Amino acid sequence: MLARILLPLLLALPIPAQAQTPPSPAEAAAYEGLHKAAREGDVAAIRSLAKAGADMNDRDSRGRTPVHVAAFASNDDALRALADAGADMNALESQAYDAVTIAAVADDPELMSLAIALGNRADLTTSPYDGTALIAAAHLGHVEIVKRLVEAGAPLDHVNNLGWTALIEAVILGDGGSDHQQVVRLLVQAGADRSIGDRDGVTPLQHARSRGYVEMVEVLE
Repeated sequence: MLARILLPLLLALPIPAQAQTPPSPAEAAAYEGLHKAAREGDVAAIRSLAKAGADMNDRDSRGRTPVHVAAFASNDDALRALADAGADMNALESQAYDAVTIAAVADDPELMSLAIALGNRADLTTSPYDGTALIAAAHLGHVEIVKRLVEAGAPLDHVNNLGWTALIEAVILGDGGSDHQQVVRLLVQAGADRSIGDRDGVTPLQHARSRGYVEMVEVLE
């Protein structure tokens, strides 16, 4: 009963995946060393600093390493240079985001695939919601991101601390439109468990029916 009361309130809150905090203009202007080079995509500086013994996993005031800064700036070359120099590709910043989830939320499939190829795991538990990159992408309706994460072996049935899977979020946090329909279809085709309900036991199918999402209902039945 309590969950039924709280659900509308939770849905009125800011979308969980958007809790990410990229460097502000003031933070970016104050960056030095590897953080500055990562932000600006200065590969030569990254290589020079690495040779000089710079800490490849140095953190700013919000726990961001140069890898996070490069991901937020969508600097592919900088990300590659950092990985080549030994940076931790699976590092989490203070809000528990990694490069893959940052790219997933930004709907940047090329950067995300690069991060995975460079060693960033697709199955990490990330965000303050103990979710995954796949859950974030599913509720935002990022079809290509979801497709690539599924192919990379992201866990299909992970349940976050809100009690929701990627399939549930695609239904209850989506708009029922084409993108979210495709996400639901991709997840079901990949083998996502349609029987997993939320904390009240309400399944994705039941949520879709209650919202009148006819196309999703057809996929979930």
